[in-house]
Amino acid sequence: MKHIPWLCLLILCSRAFAAPCPAGQTKDAAALVQIEQAWARALEHHDTAALGCILADEFEDAGPDGQLADRAATLDRAARHPPMHHELSEMRAQVHGDFGYIRGLATAIAVPGKDAQGKDAQGKVLAKVRFTDIYVYRDGRWQAVAAHESLLPAKTN
Repeated sequence: MKHIPWLCLLILCSRAFAAPCPAGQTKDAAALVQIEQAWARALEHHDTAALGCILADEFEDAGPDGQLADRAATLDRAARHPPMHHELSEMRAQVHGDFGYIRGLATAIAVPGKDAQGKDAQGKVLAKVRFTDIYVYRDGRWQAVAAHESLLPAKTN
């Protein structure tokens, strides 16, 4: 019990000295595309600090299962994200003053490892998700305030 104040102090100090979120981002579509790429890499590397810089405090996500998740839940899921690579394509971004959005397609691809049958799963497409992310520009950077994903049906041949 006597260690709790020190633990709290350690957490507060680590936050106080953490690297600040990037500022001075350009207000254009290319910046939103770069942020989406950074978001995908943050998921792959469980980098909740980088993702925390992207998500606004009021962020809310409507996932492919229809469930809503706030910023804290989204960061918690990112910390436990399964091993996979996200290929982003078909990205179209629009900026209107301090508001922007981007739509795209995220293809989740298995990384080296075994699937449920013990076969090498590397390169296997796990899912395709159509997404829309909504941003506001504040404090010199883009911050995601809302997201929505729709799981695309698997193709049957």
